[in-house]
Amino acid sequence: MTGASAVFRNNRAVLALVALIAVTAVWGVTFVQVKDAVEIYPLFAFLAVRFAIATATLAVPAATRIRSLGRSGLGAGALLGLLLAAGYALQTAGLERTTVSSTGFITGMYVVLTPVIALMLLRSRIGAAAWVGVALSTAGLAMLAGIHAGSAAGDLLVLAGAGVYSLQIVLMERYAPRFDALAFTLVEMLAACAGLGVVALAAGDLGMPHGATVWGALLVTGVFASALAFLVQTWAQRRTSATRTALAFAMEPVFAALFGYTLAGDRLGPLGWGGAAAIMAGIVLAEPAASRALLSGVVSRRGSPRRSRARRRRDRRHPPA
Repeated sequence: MTGASAVFRNNRAVLALVALIAVTAVWGVTFVQVKDAVEIYPLFAFLAVRFAIATATLAVPAATRIRSLGRSGLGAGALLGLLLAAGYALQTAGLERTTVSSTGFITGMYVVLTPVIALMLLRSRIGAAAWVGVALSTAGLAMLAGIHAGSAAGDLLVLAGAGVYSLQIVLMERYAPRFDALAFTLVEMLAACAGLGVVALAAGDLGMPHGATVWGALLVTGVFASALAFLVQTWAQRRTSATRTALAFAMEPVFAALFGYTLAGDRLGPLGWGGAAAIMAGIVLAEPAASRALLSGVVSRRGSPRRSRARRRRDRRHPPA
């Protein structure tokens, strides 16, 4: 019986890992789709409609659960949703100005930046491997900035977006265990949609999307790369470790480079690919350290794991005001 249980747990972990890699493949291919779409349809309008589709996708199964969040859950979900909106806005604005491959590799630096954010916010201790990863990835970013295929301004916008993603990841580690995942994700999507919609309206850009290129990108990013991707992540992280999840996400820039090369005609050259390789090496070094830093920071804030589970049970029975 014990052996059978171990096999079952291992199979679930493998399935979770495969699901996470599938999510990163979807994220990788959407870089190409989004770059084509925002050449036709305004940036903030595209993002607002994307998150409106994501909200509609989750609305029916999650609507009845929102009351369980309480005011603190609604506030936390709204905050993370606005951070998500800011990250996507910066990333997509950068994607307009640089290559798909550069965007994918620089976006992957969110995991390298995560331990730095954790150090500042959670007082986590960061190991030497994480700092070596930061150094390698920074060198790789400098190499990517030296090629002519992209744009230094675009690369910096994508890097700023990666920084916002890092902050969102750190805060998610703190808030996610306290609240219903489906309801929390719905509030995130709704807040992102509202924030981006206000900007699009103020700019006078919000109009009816048109054309197969734009609608195809909106449906894929709204349903699969936003609503379902975040749900798959929540489901998978109950079945596999944070470190394995982080390593799976390291595949995102690889898929972005692959699809950028095959679908968008990206040609980075030796210097650019050398920079991409340095960024990937930094990510692989830093990701396990980032996971440990987040875990130690969250546990130290909440106390022992047993006390944390007790607190979560109390929070579910009596949501914070």
